[in-house]
Amino acid sequence: MSNKKTDRYFDMFIELCAYSHKAALLLREILKDFDSEKFSEYMTNMHAIEHDGDVARHKMMQALAREFITPIEREDIVAMGERIDTVTDKIEDVLQKMYMYNVKAIREDAFAMIDTIIQNIEVLDEALKEFHNFKKSKIIQEKLIEINRIEEEGDRLYIEGTRRIFTDPDITPLEAFGWSHIYHYMEDVNDACEDAADVIEGVVLRNT
Repeated sequence: MSNKKTDRYFDMFIELCAYSHKAALLLREILKDFDSEKFSEYMTNMHAIEHDGDVARHKMMQALAREFITPIEREDIVAMGERIDTVTDKIEDVLQKMYMYNVKAIREDAFAMIDTIIQNIEVLDEALKEFHNFKKSKIIQEKLIEINRIEEEGDRLYIEGTRRIFTDPDITPLEAFGWSHIYHYMEDVNDACEDAADVIEGVVLRNT
């Protein structure tokens, strides 16, 4: 039987993922309309999203501390909350690295990479919206497999994009250094999505 008080954790997971999605969309908007003079504005807006995600996760932890009955194991709730929140953190990391390495123009490969990030988060969101029914759902496993496929595509883009950096005769050594690290951090976002999917898969396997 469904319990509205305990089942709200499922809604909290979805809320955390929504912050990740919002952060990813903002990063794509920044990349497409990039102006290096607006870094302060970009970082303020991104940090506001990251902060709201942290607040939501802290509320989840506070609720967990008060309640004895939970829909899944407490450590699984903690792990899922942390992994989803990490996706948002990693997106903010990308923007911070762009600022640190004084990016002046966006390389083409970054657009493909942010698209995989958004796609991955959207599939994670679909899995989380089905998670309340994890004991019976036939959809969750399909979504987790899709997240793995997108992560592999992200790996491919990272490898090819990095190679293009170091075979570009027009890029300076400092630009090559900066962009290789930025691509690495973009790939970290897809890795974080896969980490969240792995936790979900573990919960499903232990409870079915």
